[in-house]
Amino acid sequence: MQPIDPNGPAAHTPADLPGNVLVVEDDTLIAMDTAETISGFGVGSVRTARDVADALKMIAERAPDFVLLDVGLVREKSFVVAEQLERQDIPFAFVTGYSGSVGVPAALAHHQVLRKPYLRDELLEILRKWRDD
Repeated sequence: MQPIDPNGPAAHTPADLPGNVLVVEDDTLIAMDTAETISGFGVGSVRTARDVADALKMIAERAPDFVLLDVGLVREKSFVVAEQLERQDIPFAFVTGYSGSVGVPAALAHHQVLRKPYLRDELLEILRKWRDD
């Protein structure tokens, strides 16, 4: 999937929000809706990745300020991406549609979890807490 803003910030980012967000989501409609909503908050750059390989490539090309990381991608879990984000000290939150325990490894369990379907205000709150991760 192509980034929403491939050429850098298009708008002034509010001080309490990250300037560059990567959304790792395998459902195209959810990814597009999430990216559009985040852009609407004033975040200057929002990119999307559909799978682990895509996400790792995008992180290597240009490290984001914050990542929304869907736990369950098409045929894989996103924990490899989470581990890379931790190595690079990039804050992130998990996103999941699973009910109950999301099965996050204990070493990653301290990260925020946003449950699908989520409200616009819940997404905004996660983004406002991006430095707390």
